[in-house]
Amino acid sequence: MTELVTFGETMALFAARRTGPLRFARDFDLGLGGAESNVAIGVARLGHRATWIGRVGADEFGDLIRSTLAGEGVDVRAIPDPGAPTGLMIKGRRTADLIDVRYYRKDSAGSRLSPADLDPELISSARVLHISAITPALSASAREAVRHAVTVAHAAGVLVSLDVNYRRALWTPAEAGAWLRETVGSVDVLFATEAEGRLIADVEGGVELAKALAGLGPRHVLVKFGARGAMELSDGVVRHAEPYAVTEVDSVGAGDAFAAGWLADWLAGAEPAQRLGTACAAGAFAVTSQGDWESLPRRADLSLLQRPGDGVSR
Repeated sequence: MTELVTFGETMALFAARRTGPLRFARDFDLGLGGAESNVAIGVARLGHRATWIGRVGADEFGDLIRSTLAGEGVDVRAIPDPGAPTGLMIKGRRTADLIDVRYYRKDSAGSRLSPADLDPELISSARVLHISAITPALSASAREAVRHAVTVAHAAGVLVSLDVNYRRALWTPAEAGAWLRETVGSVDVLFATEAEGRLIADVEGGVELAKALAGLGPRHVLVKFGARGAMELSDGVVRHAEPYAVTEVDSVGAGDAFAAGWLADWLAGAEPAQRLGTACAAGAFAVTSQGDWESLPRRADLSLLQRPGDGVSR
């Protein structure tokens, strides 16, 4: 029996090895990336059973996604779609400090996700349903799949987790805000940056913003401040966490890692302060190397960020 179910689009990822405009790139690393599958990998690495559902093309990239996720211990429920390709993500480094991410996902297999692709029994038997606001922006059928999954989870008493994950290439702030305000009352856990939170509630200040968001329904509101740490408002209690000091290499995927760390500790029954600490640690690990998910930690890794000394593990 799975503990966490998530679904969405996972794409093949080409990451340029050379810094500068993409037109001058000659060598690329091939991998994969997707907000929901990143969370599934993160939860699996932290010792819990996770299932990812999504459509992929009947192509080599679809095979890559299936085999990679399965190799990470994720229960993969991929639906091969012979009528549409796997979406592509191209990642370049325009400067040493500026990452340029481009998506080629229009009419992709992942955008054709529909309620019929979801297994209600699987969702009902899980402990957590995790969704992101990327999926409803992909298509009308994908938006309906999210609505259907949340309805099924609520009926079964399954915790519903939502990461805002706003993508301006997919919809406008007004469109995203309207959907989020309509949906946030149906979720139990909400993850957002300050800017993402203000798509829902136009409130300044981290604590006041979290209170405004919690007032719309979620029991747990997590607000991420990037290099300034994070805060959690759960059942009326506010907790803050300082960031870990790490060398940032690639920030893409840090929010997914944060969500995975928090959800894994919720599944483990950890205390609120520990949940938030694990979320911050997972997010810190995620930025330390290239790739959306490759640096996600296992349980044994979490203490490494607190090791004193010269930084050498012997």
